[in-house]
Amino acid sequence: MRDSPVSICGDWSDWGRSSNAPSRFWSNGRSPRPAAPTPTSRAGNYRGPLHGIPWGAKDLLDAAGTPTTWGAAPYKDRVATTDSAVVRRLDDAGAVLVAKLSLGALAYGDIWFGGRTNNPWKLDQGSSGSSAGPCAATAAGLAGFTLGTETLGSIVTPCMRCGTTGLRPTFGRVARTGAMALCWSLDKIGPICRTVEDCAIVLAAINGADPGDPSSIDVPLSFDATRSVRGKRVGYSPKWFEGRGASDLDRAALSAARRTGVELVEIELPDLPYGTLMTILLVEAAAAFEELTLSDRDDELVWQDPRAWPNSFRTTRFTPAVELLQAQRFRRLVCEMMAEQFEGLDAMISPSYAASLLLITNNTGHPSLTIRCGFRDDGTPSGITLWGGLFDEGTLCGIGMALERELGVWDRRPPLG
Repeated sequence: MRDSPVSICGDWSDWGRSSNAPSRFWSNGRSPRPAAPTPTSRAGNYRGPLHGIPWGAKDLLDAAGTPTTWGAAPYKDRVATTDSAVVRRLDDAGAVLVAKLSLGALAYGDIWFGGRTNNPWKLDQGSSGSSAGPCAATAAGLAGFTLGTETLGSIVTPCMRCGTTGLRPTFGRVARTGAMALCWSLDKIGPICRTVEDCAIVLAAINGADPGDPSSIDVPLSFDATRSVRGKRVGYSPKWFEGRGASDLDRAALSAARRTGVELVEIELPDLPYGTLMTILLVEAAAAFEELTLSDRDDELVWQDPRAWPNSFRTTRFTPAVELLQAQRFRRLVCEMMAEQFEGLDAMISPSYAASLLLITNNTGHPSLTIRCGFRDDGTPSGITLWGGLFDEGTLCGIGMALERELGVWDRRPPLG
């Protein structure tokens, strides 16, 4: 059945109390929606590998009859009237939606109107965001899988913090019908799981276009978990693994990648003003929530800070149209640059925040896969990110599975008491 929005699900009460605000439930007086029949309940009704698996949705994905609040006080009483495309597809696959999961308000950070979502590995630390609840719930083993979204790091960053596996698909592969829009040309929906293969299975279930999302496209997903990755060409720059931005865990992950049999190929990205691309995100986000700004209801958002949405939305209104147009022209050049980089490459590997790749690939639409690569001295996890070719998530997941096996740290769980 579906439950009302929570920020963390699962052994919901004990761990929820430790994690502070993220465990709050809301009762909406609605009759529970019946779960899909179990594989054995009716002969011939088996729907596939997700049948009967409990999952949680980031609370910006509509599920009919449940509050979908976007993590923001101005929308805390909002109730969805229809299912989002991904919720509908997972229903069809037999998966059981058990909870809505917190996000930083309006898809930024880990602070929402109920408090802060915390990292299950370190409860006095935020889970990061904005897919805060999905990553924390998955890490804690409170759902079989979850769905998150990303505009700029909202899958990658909390996966790094919580040690989960996050697959951010190619822009357009997964229809966003029924999802809160932050940036129309940047938003993507992807699975957050504990293993790479799980991510591929979930992506297969939610893959495809929908009439409600004009940016979506039907492209088959080709994935074979048994296929060898030996000889696959993976680009990297030695600079990415040096200096303050890289760690011994990152360098160990690069060595592990070499042991999988892939060919590591040195590459160099051109030195360009990639920060220019932030103009596009800021303007689209301000446009998406213009009504909130003009009505002064942005004052209701919990996070009020120079970096927070209320100030960002207001200052962005002064961005010149010429500046936005030039940023869009630059974006096209970056897309062409990345197309050239991927000629002869199957993937790239880097520390997750190296070389502006997070900003670049979110603007070019390339997919990413973030996996756990080890643990810091304080017991918290760290991750590494693979970047894939457009609509080539199958190859990306194949390389990710091989690296996951070589690293051998995916199955460690947080010490929940």
